Amino acid sequence: MLEAFYPDADAKSAYEVDYASLYAEGIRGLIFDIDNTLVGHGKPCTERAAKLLKGLMAQGFSVCLLSNNKKERVESFNAGVGAYTIEDAHKPSRKGYEKAMEMMGTGKASTASVGDQIFTDVWGAKRTGIKTVLVGQLEKKEEIQIVLKRRLEKIILFFYRRKKKKGSGGEGNR
Repeated sequence: MLEAFYPDADAKSAYEVDYASLYAEGIRGLIFDIDNTLVGHGKPCTERAAKLLKGLMAQGFSVCLLSNNKKERVESFNAGVGAYTIEDAHKPSRKGYEKAMEMMGTGKASTASVGDQIFTDVWGAKRTGIKTVLVGQLEKKEEIQIVLKRRLEKIILFFYRRKKKKGSGGEGNR
């Protein structure tokens, strides 16, 4: 039952994901969460985040920022990047992921999602049938509803890591 929430892969941060391997696997579309995945919660786009996203696009990936945030937040973050955007996505709803694939011109087999939360980013992408990469959160300070979800995530991550340690789970380490 908990396996429905297990990511396909994990990394310490979005900046440490092996994007070359994803490309070699046929992934051409990358869906990114923003807050606590690319920058701290509510923070503007940093030079590091812009460099990562622009670099991935230059390598041949299509990139979409999929966020539960409001339009102003997503548009201001994307201003210097030029990625596709979807705001107010209602993750873990499949609709945002499906719209992102449509915008990028990719399908389930050629799309991966990168995010820091199991109950929004991972579960939403898994429900849609696309590859998931769980990354570590950039900052510990978060809104109370996220803090509460993190407690449940710890239980899932315990069993995920135990399964992975036995050799039958994702890759990387978070």
